[in-house]
Amino acid sequence: MKYKVKKLADWYVGIISQWSGVECITLNEAALPDTLDPYFALILDVFYAGAIPPPTERLKLYGAEVVLFETSGNKDRFLVGNIPLRFEFKSIDKIDKLVAIAINIDSLYLIKDAGTYTFYRLAEGETLFARGNWIADLRTRLKNLPDAFWNAMRDACQSKMDHFLSDLGAAFIQNDDFCCLMSCAGFIKTACLALFCINKRFEPSHRQYYKRVFELPVQPASFRAQLETFLRTDTESTMERRYSTAQLIARGVISL
Repeated sequence: MKYKVKKLADWYVGIISQWSGVECITLNEAALPDTLDPYFALILDVFYAGAIPPPTERLKLYGAEVVLFETSGNKDRFLVGNIPLRFEFKSIDKIDKLVAIAINIDSLYLIKDAGTYTFYRLAEGETLFARGNWIADLRTRLKNLPDAFWNAMRDACQSKMDHFLSDLGAAFIQNDDFCCLMSCAGFIKTACLALFCINKRFEPSHRQYYKRVFELPVQPASFRAQLETFLRTDTESTMERRYSTAQLIARGVISL
């Protein structure tokens, strides 16, 4: 992290950590690249119990250098100079309930469609402030999720993958470019999600998918070559070829 970004992060952590309801603040990985990276943003996840100051008061506390402030209630976005900042406020009661569902799996249907990215941010975010042991205890629970959780999430992802594969086949028959594009996006995302679940890994941000999926210890033979073929956009990448490649990817994922 660049010095000026760290200095800015430390400044806002110092402000936000003074709020009585704040339990923990973590740094998102989007702050790690160079500030010239188009994906760069200084994102803080702020976990709280009870209440936090309302948006108008938060804006005053952020300081006079803030411009283009906007909020959706639980997310504040603004600029300081040319640095984009985003603070996301998350109730620890809701987080604890999500993790309890993942552990007990009786109500897994409530969260399985949302994927595991929320858990990824909880497990991987750099802790900048912790009032107590809540985040450490939570990460211990996330490391010990039962096999039943991963198996159920895998089944849900593979079911969606099959659905998108069927849609892709229909788009090929109908020569429907729009549905082909939509089906390709859904297919490759759910195929990767299934692989993350097979490896008992939480899904990263979308910008990290391509890199992280190839780092998984368990993956189908020739998966990299098949995925790169699937993603090609040159004149040889016909709808028929994409559908055929998708079938190979799906068979490989299901066989693991």
